[in-house]
Amino acid sequence: DNPANRELVEQLIARHTELRLLTAVNGQLGIALARTAQPEVIVMDINLPDISGVDALKILRDDPATAHIPVIALSANAMPRDIEKGMQAGFFRYVTKPIKLDEFMDALNVALAFARVNRRQ
Repeated sequence: DNPANRELVEQLIARHTELRLLTAVNGQLGIALARTAQPEVIVMDINLPDISGVDALKILRDDPATAHIPVIALSANAMPRDIEKGMQAGFFRYVTKPIKLDEFMDALNVALAFARVNRRQ
């Protein structure tokens, strides 16, 4: 949702040379990128500038081309009810800001393992 958070995620991913990060500045561009690039995992903010992350997740889930991709929510909304609401919406994991390195990387690693086991044939 903002350049500083994107930059932090970029720095975390850059530590892992086997990973490649693609970024989008809003939800609609992110959805289009997911459809064309077919990433193993999506990390998405809940508060996007154009649509909500929950609405973007619904669009991804309703599209057979992207329905299989695990989506990790990344949000400053850290109240237990926010997390519960996000998980009920269908996010694979829900990571809160400020980003804690171990928590973020654990969620990413679990999502990558899940994606690799459940890769579409």
